[in-house]
Order: sequence, then C-alpha cells, then structure tokens
Amino acid sequence: MLITRHKDRLYTYIYLIVKNKDLTDDIFQDVFIKVIQSLRAGKYRDNGKFLAWVFRIAHNLIIDHFRQEKMNKVYSNDDFELDLFNSDKFSDDNCEDIMIRSQVCYEVKELVDRLPSDQKEVIVLRHYKGLSFKEIADDTDVSINTALGRMRYALINLRKMIEENQLNLQMS
Repeated sequence: MLITRHKDRLYTYIYLIVKNKDLTDDIFQDVFIKVIQSLRAGKYRDNGKFLAWVFRIAHNLIIDHFRQEKMNKVYSNDDFELDLFNSDKFSDDNCEDIMIRSQVCYEVKELVDRLPSDQKEVIVLRHYKGLSFKEIADDTDVSINTALGRMRYALINLRKMIEENQLNLQMS
C-alpha cells in the first residue's frame, strides 16, 4: 500500500534525473524489486520515513546505472581509440552533474512536500505532470485565477523556505 501511494512521486523523481522514459521504467522496476526484497529480508527498520528510504534506494540505483554507463563508454567502437567526446570532461552528464541534479531534485521535492496541500497540488500538476492552468483548474474544480493564485503563493513559500534553509539549488 505504501508503495502504491508513492509510485507517481518516485517515477517523477527518477525521470527528472535520467530524462529517458525507458530507462526510468527500468530503474523504477529495479527500485521496487529491491524494496520488496529488502522488506522480505527484514532490512528495513521502521525508525525513519519509508518514502525517504525508497528514494535513497532509487538514488543509489540511478548512480549505479550512470557509473556502469560511464565504464561502458570509454572506448570508441570504430577503431578502439579513446573517444574524447564520450569522456567526462566533454560529457553533458558526468557523475558529478548527475549527483548535483539528483540532490537538487531531492531538496526541491522535500520543500514541495512541506507546502500546504492545495499549493503542492498545483506545483505537481503544473511542473511534474505538465498540465496547463486551465487543466489544473478543471481537475481541481477551481477557477483559473484560483489555480494561478495557488501557484503564486506556492512559489513565494518555496522562495521563503529556500532562503530560510540557505539552500543553493543551482545545477552548474
């Protein structure tokens, strides 16, 4: 039941980092296999938040994937010479960038979770689900102006929380 309740948030988190639907599907499936195996083996201790534990598993599997991908991209297939354009100096997604993006996504998710439910809903529908404000208004049975107002207050509250926690959410 806990897994079902949080599957959309987890899927979105993974997708925001890997930016590939097929890869997201694979990692998403691996996360739940690992969660189920860990629960059956009694490795989960109920001293923290279940969702944070699942997100940590997802984060680790994402990093594992990129490490493996990096090891497989060192040499060119054509002439077995070092392919400079695939090395991390020239790569758009080197391990450090991935870690930073992952951390920023996690921190933003934590801040969004602290918003009032109506503001959180608008943020999720707009930025993670890609809905227009008209669609948000229709889905939540409010006027467009109310949806826009909730977004405005959500952004104001997020800025306040970022300042209060002195967070740096820049990705390079």
